[in-house]
Amino acid sequence: MATNAQQSGAKPGLRKPVFTKVDTLKPGTNGHTLIVKVLNSDTVLQKGGSVSQHLRNTRIAECLVGDETGTILFTARNDQVDLMQPGATLIIRNAKIDMFKGSMRLAVDKWGRIEITEPASFVVKEDNNLSLVEYELVNVTGK
Repeated sequence: MATNAQQSGAKPGLRKPVFTKVDTLKPGTNGHTLIVKVLNSDTVLQKGGSVSQHLRNTRIAECLVGDETGTILFTARNDQVDLMQPGATLIIRNAKIDMFKGSMRLAVDKWGRIEITEPASFVVKEDNNLSLVEYELVNVTGK
């Protein structure tokens, strides 16, 4: 006999996402779910596939995304680049913070997801770019 969860098609154990605001992101954290608008997208790497065809094309774009609290650079890879159209509103699930040259970058690996959603009503706060804050790695030694 099927349970209610199986009949409704819902997966058991899923919890509601907790949405994070851009200004609360910190270095070395992951598992973030955000609703952001894409401000711009700049392709930084485009490599074609090799002769042996088993290597796929590699595309990387740096995209400025944000919400009403601030902005951050998002590193989009391959198929993600196509979703990063300026003006699009996206739900980014299970995102992580990568460090690149001392500044934060938002990224989604194979465990995360990017979805296009309804246009958001918020105005992006463009004067608070978290990727412009430089962090320094400090080694703490116990005595």
